[in-house]
Amino acid sequence: MPVVSSSYNPPLIFKNGHLSTIYSGIFRQVKNVSQKRERIMLSDGDFLDLDWSYSTKKTKKVVLLIHGLEGNAQRAYVTGSATLFNNHHYDVCAINLRGCSGEINRVYRSYHSGATEDLKATIQHILETKNYSSIYIKGFSLGGNLTLKYLGENTNIPKEIKGAVAISVPCDLHNSLQQLLKSKNIPYAIRFKKHLIGKLKEKQKLFPDKVLDKDIKTIRTLLDFDNFYTSKAHGFKNALDYYAKSSCLQFLPNINKSVLLINAQNDSFLGKSCYPIEIAKNHDYLHLETPKYGGHVGFYGKKNITYTEKRAVNFLNEVF
Repeated sequence: MPVVSSSYNPPLIFKNGHLSTIYSGIFRQVKNVSQKRERIMLSDGDFLDLDWSYSTKKTKKVVLLIHGLEGNAQRAYVTGSATLFNNHHYDVCAINLRGCSGEINRVYRSYHSGATEDLKATIQHILETKNYSSIYIKGFSLGGNLTLKYLGENTNIPKEIKGAVAISVPCDLHNSLQQLLKSKNIPYAIRFKKHLIGKLKEKQKLFPDKVLDKDIKTIRTLLDFDNFYTSKAHGFKNALDYYAKSSCLQFLPNINKSVLLINAQNDSFLGKSCYPIEIAKNHDYLHLETPKYGGHVGFYGKKNITYTEKRAVNFLNEVF
C-alpha cells in the first residue's frame, strides 16, 4: 500500500507537538466510562487485570486496547477510545500490563515493549471463555509496538484476529530512546523515570536481594533503567539487546492482517527509523499514515473525540 494521506488539521494551538502531547497525557478527561475488571492468571503464577466495557447492543466484535509506557486502562486515551468503540457496537477489553493495574505484580519480571506472550495469553483466554467472532487490537506507543510485533512474529495468528490499529509507535526502540535522551524531551524522560523508579522500589520490597539501594542510585537515565532492570529481568543481555529483539520494525514485513499505523511527523519521541515508509510502500496490509501534527498520542479532536479514535473506528469497520 502507498503511504496513506492524512486529513488531520487541528486548531493552531494543537499544531504544536508538545502541547498536543501534554494536553492528551495530563489534562484530557473522559468521564462516564463503565469498566468491569476481570483478573486472569498467567502460566508463571502472575496475573493480568482486564478492564471490560460493553456495547449497548449485543455484538460479536471486541477490541483489545493496550496502553503505553507506565499507562493503564484508565488513561484518557484508553477510555476515550473505549467509549467510541462501545458507541459503535464493539465490546472493549482494555489490558493493564503487568504491574499497571494499581497492584504490583507477583514475579520479578513485569512488562516491556516486546512481551507479546501476555498478549497471546489474553487472546487465548478470550477465545476460550468468550464468544467473539472478530477480535481487533489497538495499541498506543509501547502497546502499539507490542501489537505490531505480535502480528509480525507469529505465523499462526488465530483466524478471529481481523485487524489492528497502532498509534504513535516507537517502531525502532533504540532510535526512540535516543530521541527521549535529547534535551527537547527532558521533562518526559524525567516523568517516565520517576514512575519507573517508583515501581522498582515496590519490586525491591518483594525481591530485596535483587534490587539494592546502590543499584537504584546508579539509574540516571531511561537507558540506565533498561540496562539494570528491563533487560536483566526479561532475559536480555543488556538494553541494546532488548531494543534490537523487541522492536517491531523487523517484523512489519511479515504482517498479514490489515493494520493502520499512525505516527505524527512532529512526535518528539520518534526518530527517522520509526517511520517505515519504504516498508509500507511495498506492503499489502500495512497502511501508514504520517500526519504533520499530533505529537505523541495527541491528535486533539472536537467534542473530546480524537482524530485517531475516529480513524480507528472507521478503519476497523472496513476490515472483515
